[in-house]
Amino acid sequence: MSVPSGSVGTWDIHRIVRNMFPLLVLLSAIVLIAGITLEDAQELLGEYGLLAVMVPTMVGMGGNLGAILSSRLSTRLHLGTTEFDPRDRELWANVLAILALGATVFTALAIGAWLIGQIIGATLPLWVLLTISLSSGMSVAVVAIVCSFAATYASFRLGIDPDDTTIPIVTNIVDVFGMIIFIGISTAVLSL
Repeated sequence: MSVPSGSVGTWDIHRIVRNMFPLLVLLSAIVLIAGITLEDAQELLGEYGLLAVMVPTMVGMGGNLGAILSSRLSTRLHLGTTEFDPRDRELWANVLAILALGATVFTALAIGAWLIGQIIGATLPLWVLLTISLSSGMSVAVVAIVCSFAATYASFRLGIDPDDTTIPIVTNIVDVFGMIIFIGISTAVLSL
């Protein structure tokens, strides 16, 4: 894949600020949706305190998974070793690694929340926490993967250094979707 004309790969503070300032303003507005979703879920989180304990890790890990993949993709672009070809085995290996990491972390999150519940006397069974954590966590991981590929590819094609844009885009969008998915799946599982 040839590099589009422009200054991809060069470091220029004026270009970075020119590209990032409007993007950060837009992303700040978007992330307000996560806050509104959290505000709307106050009753649910008040009733099931263990879910409130899980929120920061759930949302944070989704963004972290996306940031890891975005960084790997950006590095491969700078090295000229990726084509965004669906037959590229290394791209699939990266996707599978993110999914495996997500499954591990979100399982640990559920077990950790359950252990905290045992200590403080909260009453959510382990299977409920595992269902909520793995369902929402793996859904968030898929959103992070899609968003990472889209942000990295779009930045590269627009001639903007993906190192400057992908992580803020991915983490903010995954925060919003992570909160919506987590609250939605928690509500659905607890209403069974």
